[in-house]
Amino acid sequence: MPTSCPRDLEDLRRMAVAQTLFPPASLKRALERLGFVQADPIRAPARAQDLILRHRVKGYRAGDLERRYETLGIAEDFFINYGFVTHAVQNLMHPRRRAAREMAPPRPGRRPSRAQQLLEFVREQGAVHPREVDAHFSHGRVTNYWGGSSNATTHLLDALHYQGLLRVVRRDKGIRVYAVHQHEAGPTDKAARHACIDALVDAAVSIYAPLPGRSLSYIVRRFRLGTPQWRTELTAALQRAKHRLAQVRLEGVDWYWPAEAPRLSSRADDIVRLLTPFDPVVWDRDRFELLWNWQYRFEAYTPASKRKLGYYALPLLWRDRVIGWGNLAVHKGELRAEFGYVGAKPREPAFQRELDLELDRMRLFLRLEA
Repeated sequence: MPTSCPRDLEDLRRMAVAQTLFPPASLKRALERLGFVQADPIRAPARAQDLILRHRVKGYRAGDLERRYETLGIAEDFFINYGFVTHAVQNLMHPRRRAAREMAPPRPGRRPSRAQQLLEFVREQGAVHPREVDAHFSHGRVTNYWGGSSNATTHLLDALHYQGLLRVVRRDKGIRVYAVHQHEAGPTDKAARHACIDALVDAAVSIYAPLPGRSLSYIVRRFRLGTPQWRTELTAALQRAKHRLAQVRLEGVDWYWPAEAPRLSSRADDIVRLLTPFDPVVWDRDRFELLWNWQYRFEAYTPASKRKLGYYALPLLWRDRVIGWGNLAVHKGELRAEFGYVGAKPREPAFQRELDLELDRMRLFLRLEA
């Protein structure tokens, strides 16, 4: 049936899976379709961005995104969270507030600010490692967001990167290497501004649909971080989205999704997928509980004694149901896996067969010997 009129939660569950778990494509094509892939540094057993892409890219291996980064037409940036965005999406978000001021030359008789000096140094060098900048300026240390001590150079580089004045050209052993980034002037008239904001909202909805109304509101509010220059216009953007998007009210909840969404098959495929906690299927915890009727929590930062699922529990998707979780680790070159289930473990032979195949795929993805 067409996804334009889901009749119940079962249809919404199938829509949630079909909307983002499209047939595997090339890495570049998958990134263009997603528009944004959330990043996270924890490896358990791999980084979130790699775990997200392995289900959507043919033959994907852990680390492929970082290895091929310079050839993919993407950038590291803050969208609704930090991650990798296509240039098309990134251009909708910039320039951010303060960027013009940092780029402007100092007034006559005044010394350039630290930011202006740093930008000029990076421009002269072409591409720089934070270590080179620190050696040149010796900026010292500052208090970071979490109350700890950070290298002042790193702090300033992060700020200029966020503003769009620097871009990440590659990573050197996990450390960002920067170059100067000059964005075009942003939209000035009201209609063009609204078009940019609406395109960003649509890009996010496309990734995480179908969205309950509360989650749609949350995502639009998150753009106060990705597009601080439009903070005061987000309430109106939310109202426009509610009129623009396809929608239905089921069991007292309003749901929203793109007008053009994939058609749903009458039955979900027999396949097991282990998902990262940041996968679009499970990222929205409110939607997760509405669709699968249990609470999933990311517990990496929860004290070990208080964890219920595990340090980095991977949601376990069987067909179109998230039925449990798995904790995976690599020890002495071997993949170890432990599973938990919300109810009883499925007894049908197809489930165990598909679970074994998913573990085999995980070993290939991690480049473990058979």
